[in-house]
Amino acid sequence: MKQKCLITTLALAGLCITSMPQLRAGDSKKEEAIAIIESQRDALIDLSDRIWTYAETALKETKSSKALADYAEQQGFEVERGVAGMPTAFMASYGKGSPIIGIMGEYDALPGLSQKPTSVKEAHEPGAAGHGCGHNLFGAGSLGAAIGIKELIEAGKLTGTIRFYGTPAEESVGGKIYMVREGLFDDLDVCLSWHPNSKIKADVQSSQALVDFIVEFHGKASHAAFDPWNGRSAVDGLELFTDGLNMLREHVKPSVRMHYAIVNGGDVPNVVPEYAKLWCWVRDSKRDGVETVLNRVRDIAKGAGLMAGVESKLSIISGDYEMLVNITGEKLIYKNLQWLGPIEYSEEEQEFARTIQRAVGIEETGLNGEVQPMEKPKEDPPGGSTDVGDVSWVVPTLQLEVTTAPENSPWHAWPVVACGGNSIGQKGMIYAAKALAISMVDLFENEEARQAIKAEFNEKRGDHVYQPYIPDGPPPLPETSH
Repeated sequence: MKQKCLITTLALAGLCITSMPQLRAGDSKKEEAIAIIESQRDALIDLSDRIWTYAETALKETKSSKALADYAEQQGFEVERGVAGMPTAFMASYGKGSPIIGIMGEYDALPGLSQKPTSVKEAHEPGAAGHGCGHNLFGAGSLGAAIGIKELIEAGKLTGTIRFYGTPAEESVGGKIYMVREGLFDDLDVCLSWHPNSKIKADVQSSQALVDFIVEFHGKASHAAFDPWNGRSAVDGLELFTDGLNMLREHVKPSVRMHYAIVNGGDVPNVVPEYAKLWCWVRDSKRDGVETVLNRVRDIAKGAGLMAGVESKLSIISGDYEMLVNITGEKLIYKNLQWLGPIEYSEEEQEFARTIQRAVGIEETGLNGEVQPMEKPKEDPPGGSTDVGDVSWVVPTLQLEVTTAPENSPWHAWPVVACGGNSIGQKGMIYAAKALAISMVDLFENEEARQAIKAEFNEKRGDHVYQPYIPDGPPPLPETSH
């Protein structure tokens, strides 16, 4: 079947599988990749556990990044550290020539989610960060998959280049966006990723596009009792802005999400505040939808400043594209998940999961280690945004999800931190490494499959020219990164 015909059929028929190019057997190489990862099991778990303990937040992942980069170097990868202006970003490559297959790993934690690896809520260090999205598993698991492929290339059983991307600050800032801007993904044939979840599946759902911005108001200070008429309250401007933003909620599509935090709302009651600051995110299913809302928000900021008699300023910090899902590639992922089979859990692990579910008030279903059937892509994806979306607009990007926590667990919360530090998360990480590695065996060996994936990517992207939301200049590095 001609590629254009294949892609058109996919676009019209959703998940109806026509005749995707036949994958080569390659089972022996897949088994070898699995054996290599098994031989690395203890080292990968140790790596993940150390990153779990470090629990470093966005662009502060100094020890976590070093642990991954050092281990890659020890395994024979050529490592380039501090890429795209971020000390905690790196690339690790092995091999030469085409195809060039990339795989991404994350390792940043979330503030305030410290938790012991137990089934009851108990902070490991009160107020500290924790891996409430499983990124300790993400980084180590992806590196494990890259090592499996590297060993096959070194043995002469695969040809081409494997490249691991150490990508910081997914939870805030969006490190991959700066790496995309630097052109670090431009020469890839395909890029892979995975994410911890409560189910095993090929990820055919997109993500939400997002814009991250600051709104500031500058007024004039005065005594709040003696001469308030001489003041111009920046907080008045901020409150008028939030009123306008909340009124806007009635007049946007159901897919839109708007969240904000007041960062500076004055210092003391008896001073008319001259400065106020608000941090805001706007999301929608597509970047075009985000732009439509953002234009309205800009007008609201201007209007609020005029009404309060103060100056207003809206500054873009960052933002994510929605995922450009590649169904052809996800079918390849799905076949390999089926080939690999389910994760098996002990009764002790299932009881740990049920205890967590009781603690958070959800149905006690335990852990789901079965490979889920492929879903139909939704027009409006589930909530959540990721800078993997930006990568997916410059190179075909395939993603899978693997069970690392109980079903229906609250994400970005203590149950995910707890499971990421014990055998439940560790089993998911090793499984992800294997699933990614065997999928990459197919991608390295089958040019026809790669071309079909690229054809769908080119058709879906069309003539769109990628433009990141990030402002000109270097990443917003914290002082500790210098």
